[in-house]
Amino acid sequence: MAEYETILTERTGGVLKITLNRPDRLNAASIELADEFTAALYDLGDARSVLITGAGKGFCSGADLAARGESSAITGTGGSHRALQNHYNPLITQIMRCPVPVVTAVNGAAAGVGCSIALAGDFVLAGRSAYFLQAFVNIGLVPDGGSTWLLARAIGRARATRMMMLGEKIGADQAEEWGLIYRAVDDAALMDEAAGLAARLADGPTLSYSTMKANILTALDGTLPQVFLAEAEGQRTAGASADAMEGAMAFLEKRKPRFQGR
Repeated sequence: MAEYETILTERTGGVLKITLNRPDRLNAASIELADEFTAALYDLGDARSVLITGAGKGFCSGADLAARGESSAITGTGGSHRALQNHYNPLITQIMRCPVPVVTAVNGAAAGVGCSIALAGDFVLAGRSAYFLQAFVNIGLVPDGGSTWLLARAIGRARATRMMMLGEKIGADQAEEWGLIYRAVDDAALMDEAAGLAARLADGPTLSYSTMKANILTALDGTLPQVFLAEAEGQRTAGASADAMEGAMAFLEKRKPRFQGR
């Protein structure tokens, strides 16, 4: 497994755990961190799920262009157009299009692009002291890193507008109530809950998960006929898999299936 400067990676069974590791900066996402994070997601090996969290007291406080001396260096902002297009947006895209399920365990602040990183996961768990923040308005900027798309689709226009234009912190319990995240849990239980979910997903039918993820993205922006087509093509691929055969046999034999992810 590759060595990185700004993130930690660890394999436990089929789970690849990625920890943002700049705790002295509340894991502010430097360009280097964004690039290393993206590289780690490409280098999955035989991992069958991914667990993302932050070291120390915060998940990710936003972008940190100061780490590379960028002229528009303000922690928590999206920074320059070039940095977004070349570093941050590819990271968010890779999280969302990761071929295996992604669980994010949000501890503390998830602000700016850190909010986007958290919400890009398939399952977002947050400790009850965690919060989600779009503070761009406070310094005359606009949300980026896909936040506008993620928020509008997750919680609707009114709540997305509230988060972006008023710059309010949204706590974990409220985020769960809104449907912004999967679940709010006690801080002490966060990593156990997240690790357990990631392990459960790693034992599942990975090919089916990958197709489901792609179809959900199609459904968010596509038409019903496009979704019908994506589902039919996905069902054909999944139906020919070893996991589908195993699932059918397990059903007939009244036992738990042993999926291999192929």
